[in-house]
Amino acid sequence: MVNTDSLSIAAHLRRGEFVLDVAVEVAPGETLGVIGPNGAGKTTLLRAVAGLTALDRGRIALGSTVWDDPAQGVFVDPTMRECPVVFQDYRLFPHLSVLDNVAYPHRARGASRAAARDRARHTVERLGLAELSARLPRELSGGQAQRAAMARALTTEPRAILLDEPLSALDARTRQKTRIELKQVLADFAGPTLLITHDPLEAMTLADRLLVLEGGTVTQLAAPREVAAQPVSDYVARLVGINLYQGTLVAPGSVALSPTGGSLRTTSDASDGVPLGQPTLVALAPSAIAVHLDRPTALSAQNVWAGRIRAVETLRDRIRLDVDGAPPALVDITPAAFAQLGLDLGTEVWLSAKATEVIAYGAQPG
Repeated sequence: MVNTDSLSIAAHLRRGEFVLDVAVEVAPGETLGVIGPNGAGKTTLLRAVAGLTALDRGRIALGSTVWDDPAQGVFVDPTMRECPVVFQDYRLFPHLSVLDNVAYPHRARGASRAAARDRARHTVERLGLAELSARLPRELSGGQAQRAAMARALTTEPRAILLDEPLSALDARTRQKTRIELKQVLADFAGPTLLITHDPLEAMTLADRLLVLEGGTVTQLAAPREVAAQPVSDYVARLVGINLYQGTLVAPGSVALSPTGGSLRTTSDASDGVPLGQPTLVALAPSAIAVHLDRPTALSAQNVWAGRIRAVETLRDRIRLDVDGAPPALVDITPAAFAQLGLDLGTEVWLSAKATEVIAYGAQPG
């Protein structure tokens, strides 16, 4: 039977001075990625949903089944929640084969060894592990171990799945291949999935929506493309590699920036819906900013300002400049352009950006 139950979370709990306060609903078949800096509350949220940490107040339910409701005196044991957790270290039993690891949940529910293996074989085959079914965990690659852990989570046809940094134990090369495989597994899963991660690429590619946690509270909840295009905090802007500025819309298409100083022009259409005089956020991609040694005079460069290079970082296929100016900016250029312009730390430069590249939107998330 196809699971049509949503995972409803209204979680409030305190641990010392830290307070977690999250309200969200995860739809059937949806993967909700939870991302945030260290100490934001990601693991605390996962433990609350898994039943490893009880709520102080609030309610967690899957469909009509309530798992945790302190006001009603309800708390369902983790083993009864039909919501397995795939941890970052996979936690496979080292002395059991892949097949027996996947069969273990059936054995824990009282099935015989033969019956448990029979039920596990279908999941093992579905996740492409049939040829590895006799191997021990130490004989598996990182990607194979991750698939075995997912197979063990899926074998009992759970109603929801929790993923705790599922790819963090893998090297970069294996992570890319396994990410593709995991995305397909999640696409085939009919229940809600909660994905905890610190990796922005993992979050952007695996999740249908992103929940950004900062200091125990939700600062943004939206589709990955919206989060990337319109970050609402400095953390999210850094995460997706976007320059984010605060300011005030002083005229159609013109934003005065503070506290950085300076101003940026955008198109009138791009600032539609933002009332004049209201707090405004402005996003500008590092790749959309051009670098010059002399003040540019081209009419297409509606935004021009001076700055000084204060840091240089080599990325995969580009050079990232940290330029101090009004406003300060991260700027991405090619290695060839960096060499041709003779840039270095302390070089005084001019920056320019077209108004069409500047995105303005309300400071309060919608």
